[in-house]
Amino acid sequence: MLTFSIAQWQGWTQGIDEPTDWLDWAKHPYCPLGDQRAPRLDFLPPMQRRRLSPLARAVFECAWPLGENHPNMPLVFASRHGETTRNFGLLQSLAAGEALSPTAFGLSVHNAIAAQWSIIRRETAESVALSVEDDGLEHAFIEAAMLFDQGHKDVLLVLAEERPPAAYTPWMDDVPYTYAAAFRLRPGNEWTLTMSAEPAHTDASREQVWPNPLNLLRHLTLRTPSWHHANHARRWTWTRTE
Repeated sequence: MLTFSIAQWQGWTQGIDEPTDWLDWAKHPYCPLGDQRAPRLDFLPPMQRRRLSPLARAVFECAWPLGENHPNMPLVFASRHGETTRNFGLLQSLAAGEALSPTAFGLSVHNAIAAQWSIIRRETAESVALSVEDDGLEHAFIEAAMLFDQGHKDVLLVLAEERPPAAYTPWMDDVPYTYAAAFRLRPGNEWTLTMSAEPAHTDASREQVWPNPLNLLRHLTLRTPSWHHANHARRWTWTRTE
């Protein structure tokens, strides 16, 4: 059993970034329509913004407020698919027989966003980049909580996915739109997270429509006392104890 407290949280997706927006979405979830425009990030100089991908911009948009007044806070970044648009562009260049851009390649690797966060903010605390499955939310929380044992009182956890290029549609159906969710975790007993080896088909209450990080934002907003999330091998139980 894992225990922790969520001191702050922030989410971003197209058209849903204020607390009132998230409350409206939590009550009546919907898929944002229209062009997926990346956040502006006016708090960063133009030279720094220019190298950030739309996925990285989403991460910075929701994580930056949580990092204020908490210097050298370790970061856990988790994503299932990572920089799909950058990687697809590299594959297109290979298919066309073109030389690959070293910069594009360097910014396409899975830990690139965590590295950009450390460089831009001049953070010296450790950072972890996780490649996760469909229950990556829970594994990311475990990874973040383990840092408490290293003496950290605050840990920043960010989960993010971008809507993949159309060519990936037959294989990637779990990211309806680009989103990011950030959490500042602290040691405490506000929440408990438990896991059992129970496959998804035995859990009739499982929510499948929305990505799990967004479902967590729904439950936080609605103050749900307890809920379950399961996949093919594991069943997780989230419980609010305070």
